[in-house]
Amino acid sequence: MDAVAKQMFIRRAATRAHPGGILWSQHAVAKLALEDLSRQAVEEALREGEIIEDYPPAHRPLPDRLILAHLPAGEPLHAVLAVDEPNDRLFVVTVYRPDPRRWTDDRRTRRR
Repeated sequence: MDAVAKQMFIRRAATRAHPGGILWSQHAVAKLALEDLSRQAVEEALREGEIIEDYPPAHRPLPDRLILAHLPAGEPLHAVLAVDEPNDRLFVVTVYRPDPRRWTDDRRTRRR
């Protein structure tokens, strides 16, 4: 799957209203509470999110991507998503607000 197709799959999956289209890991649900976020706000943000990193498939059952999205109030958000294309689902592995000490101002590039 090329970069554009990956992006479109994630946006379509985040837009779908069918049950089970987006699944949440226990870790991601805990991060929602820590970050004071709602599932709805994150799912809305993912509809316009952008893939900024593809993680290598080694040791992962599904391909993972790091997404940069913006919450309704405009705040940046990172989400790691596992893409289960054959079953038409996304798994939210984790979500967090990017730390400006670890990310450049555009929140797309890690600081060295």
